[in-house]
Amino acid sequence: MMNNSPSRPARRAELLAAAAATVTVVLWASAFVSIRSAGETYSPGALALGRLLAGSLTLGVICLLRREGWPPRSAWRGIAISGLLWFGVYMVVLNWGEQQVDAGTAALVVNTGPILIALLGARLLGDPMPPRLLAGMAVSFAGAVTVGLSMSGEGGSSVLGVVLCLLAAVTYAAGVVAQKPALGTASPLQVTTFGCLIGAVVCLPFAGQLVQEAAEAPASATLNMVYLGVFPTALAFTTWAYALSRTTASRMGATTYAAPALVVLMSWLFLGEVPGLLTLVGGALCLAGVAVSRSRARSRAAARAGDPGAVAEPRPERTADSAR
Repeated sequence: MMNNSPSRPARRAELLAAAAATVTVVLWASAFVSIRSAGETYSPGALALGRLLAGSLTLGVICLLRREGWPPRSAWRGIAISGLLWFGVYMVVLNWGEQQVDAGTAALVVNTGPILIALLGARLLGDPMPPRLLAGMAVSFAGAVTVGLSMSGEGGSSVLGVVLCLLAAVTYAAGVVAQKPALGTASPLQVTTFGCLIGAVVCLPFAGQLVQEAAEAPASATLNMVYLGVFPTALAFTTWAYALSRTTASRMGATTYAAPALVVLMSWLFLGEVPGLLTLVGGALCLAGVAVSRSRARSRAAARAGDPGAVAEPRPERTADSAR
């Protein structure tokens, strides 16, 4: 009888990609706690620049030790676009926007990012959009909004804040979709390192603010800024690129919906913010949606093996910029 199970190397690669995505989401969720602390002292642009400088230094040292070298010429377009939009513009406008709106509005607007990734990925990269992915993203989005609304205080929203959060969502989505083709010819470490460097260059106009604020900032705020650069930026963006190189942009975008649930847990553990029932429900919805979006229909191989309950999943045509 023919063995239709995945080969051991393929299964190992799939597990490594899943582990990398998990590391990314956990570290991006942890950034919430550090931004809350550092953001009380550092302005949005200075915080973004300090974070990117710490990340660039960390990544540069790793690249030198690994002798990665320069990315191939074909990857530079995607690296430049993702560096400009995602590492540069996104980090500044997100920091700024979340100071202008309450948590519920931020959750509603910023969490449209994965939806935009799916739409752009389908249009520009040929990513498939199976019903499970769409259903999972809808459930997770509802959960993210529920978490945001439940954690909102008395703060209000401004038109500027909403525009900034929307710009953050758009630049995040565009950066991810631009990064995907670059990973076809450059390594995840190369794409992340040079994207981070470009983002730091974009934020150089805030250097004066950074120097001035760092001289007066408490050590805890500066350490949180360094943490943001080393872990949620250098490490998490590299593990993101590794996982993205092994799946579609749409599926990776859906994975980030687990972050709101982790933020609730970390806020409880590190900030003493006890979640209410509505917050817990929203977090559960986020995780349930991610589980649905990452699941697969029973394969054709199972159907051929004689399983009467198997459901064949249509296989999309492969494109030069998509991978499974």
